Amino acid sequence: MGYCQKLFQYFHYFYTMLFSEVIGQNALKAQLIHEVVADKISHAQLFVGKAGHGTLPLALAFIQFIMCENKQESDSCGSCPSCIKNQKQQHPDVHFSFPTVQAISKTASPMLNDWREQLAESVYFDLNTWIKKTDDKERKPIISVHESQEIIKKLSLRSYEGGYKIMVIWQPEEMNVSCANKLLKIIEEPPARTLFILVAESHEKMLQTILSRAQTVVVPRLNIDEIASFLGEQKQIGREFAESIAARSEGDLIEAIEIAGDSNEKNENYLLFTHLMRVCYKKNVLDMMDWGDSISSRSKEGQKEFLKYALHMFRQSILRNYTEDHLTRVSKDEDGFLGNFSKFITGNNIQDFFKSFNDAHYYLERNANSRILFTNLCFQVMRFIHAA
Repeated sequence: MGYCQKLFQYFHYFYTMLFSEVIGQNALKAQLIHEVVADKISHAQLFVGKAGHGTLPLALAFIQFIMCENKQESDSCGSCPSCIKNQKQQHPDVHFSFPTVQAISKTASPMLNDWREQLAESVYFDLNTWIKKTDDKERKPIISVHESQEIIKKLSLRSYEGGYKIMVIWQPEEMNVSCANKLLKIIEEPPARTLFILVAESHEKMLQTILSRAQTVVVPRLNIDEIASFLGEQKQIGREFAESIAARSEGDLIEAIEIAGDSNEKNENYLLFTHLMRVCYKKNVLDMMDWGDSISSRSKEGQKEFLKYALHMFRQSILRNYTEDHLTRVSKDEDGFLGNFSKFITGNNIQDFFKSFNDAHYYLERNANSRILFTNLCFQVMRFIHAA
């Protein structure tokens, strides 16, 4: 079963966009409700945080509350005509913009059915999930200048229902420079009763001129109890194991679901990691080159997921060595591997491992040649292992 299908299995009940259905984030919910009640809604807001923290569901619940015709004290009613339209992602005054593979579609509008289908499956999803859903070749999507023209065109029209017009831009960090520059003026001075809701995982790649025009809403990681409660209620996982998964996920609900589900992708990362460490320990140059070729065939998002997984395994190795295994959060297979491997991760080389794998992630983001990058990483790992 694929990653999207697994998320659908566990999140299929998320059809509405009530605040009560957003996991955790109670302080932010109260803050957003107060903005609406006090009529002090910023014309441009940037919700920033990992997708598994709930950035998109929180933004969608906020929008539904703004548009609700029968607001309750702490939530939208969920049953008025406006709420029903928002639940189906078909409100005529709520528009969506998101990254697309340019060879498939240069703008978001032709892919709205895919977007609605994804939201019906789960409002907790990340860019990697979206890529896999919309492109068999798993090419990198962007928000291009063609999309900025569509955004300006849509917002130049009158509100269909006489209230707010809202433009949701998901993953605005994927805008190219031409798109971002074209939107600067309308974000700074939007038409009357027009709101921009930007939902990002990181603002590092966004233009400062865009950031300066939006009020930032930092969506923090979920706490262990919130994730553990979800896993217990929705997946019938025992409390102790659920807390272990929650601690390992570092506040990311999507990551917790993936760990709990023992997905194929996670197993592939485990196999890639163990193979890399073994060939590097043996100093088998031909096998190291083959490993670099193998991972180069993965999508960029898949490569980045591997690097994050490797960093997790290095952290678990250090915890195993220095806390007598009391704080490690690994599966049975991973635990068996770390029993022999962790002794090669010490204070002498852990910082080198962290730096090399974080640097690799950084350069992948900037379109480095993956074959050269991972081949070089192999030789670095070989040196570090033998420096323990």
